Amino acid sequence: MVGVLIVFCVSFALSTGAVALVLYLSRKKSWYDHVNERKIHSGKIPRLGGIGFAVAFIIVAFYINFFAGEEAVGLRFLPVLLAIILVFVSGVYDDFRPMAPRYKLFFQIVAAFCVVIPGYTFHRVFYADWLFLSELDWIGYPLTFLWIVGLTNAINFIDGLDGLAAGISTLVALTFVFISLSFSLCNFTALLSICLAGVLGGFLIFNAPFPQARIFMGDGGSQFLGFTLALLPLIEKPDSPAGLPLSYAAALMAIPIFDCIAAVWRRIRDGRRIDSPDRNHIHHKLMNLKLSTRQVDLLLYGIQIILGLLVFFAVKLKDVAALKLLGLAFLVIIVFFVIIHFLNRWAVSHERRG
Repeated sequence: MVGVLIVFCVSFALSTGAVALVLYLSRKKSWYDHVNERKIHSGKIPRLGGIGFAVAFIIVAFYINFFAGEEAVGLRFLPVLLAIILVFVSGVYDDFRPMAPRYKLFFQIVAAFCVVIPGYTFHRVFYADWLFLSELDWIGYPLTFLWIVGLTNAINFIDGLDGLAAGISTLVALTFVFISLSFSLCNFTALLSICLAGVLGGFLIFNAPFPQARIFMGDGGSQFLGFTLALLPLIEKPDSPAGLPLSYAAALMAIPIFDCIAAVWRRIRDGRRIDSPDRNHIHHKLMNLKLSTRQVDLLLYGIQIILGLLVFFAVKLKDVAALKLLGLAFLVIIVFFVIIHFLNRWAVSHERRG
């Protein structure tokens, strides 16, 4: 526990200093976010905050991997660190010189291979052995590949409001910490998760809506964040139990996953490109209901806390009761998205009429 607290404090301090430095340089060099039909904000706000917290994470993660004593993993995790750096650097490049979506997807695919090839994959759908498809075997490789690429883009989609992506991701990371420490899963996962929570805490000092964000994470930050979150349920050590099963991880990250699925379906239905921007993500719909930025954040944070608690107790039970809790988690997010969808439709039509 002491080691976890030390990692958090070091990560938080490094990130705070690094993001402050990036903020200063961005203002000096006029590195501001561009405004388009997808963006809510106006004015000149830097968009390179991801550089600060990603670099802080990579430094601390490198130390944990090689110098954290019994918790160190070593060379097997090195390709994963390189994959994190690849996704991060390609995202930062896109912040300065926007790349075509196919090139961003190419780098994400290469990075995903760097994770899957060393064997960091989902091994189970559930904990119980008697359930259908509990053991994934070779199917775990393509599922993990899709998981990594999908979640990387899902976090990018939901990063459209001050403090939203970073806040939800912090809650997810903290849930991984509690699960890892409480149920004797991989302590390396706990250290990486608390490191991620720490660096995001440092970033949120500048990104939270009080009264508004002073810096955004940019594509470099959101792609790094989505990719790193996708790794957390996959991490294991040879002498430790496997990581979190697929159904548990999906329930925990249901907000960005369902928002991404809805966005893809919406664009296919309307005959538009999947990567085309719009203002119909979950946070846009909530703002159409006249919620403020802080209210949207607090509402979605609350939903995320509920999901985290349900997944935590599902891991604790590991039987039929666990399946009921997982089912309840998915039911909560489905009902929430459906209700917001119809409320948004009513709000938009009411505004047009009057």
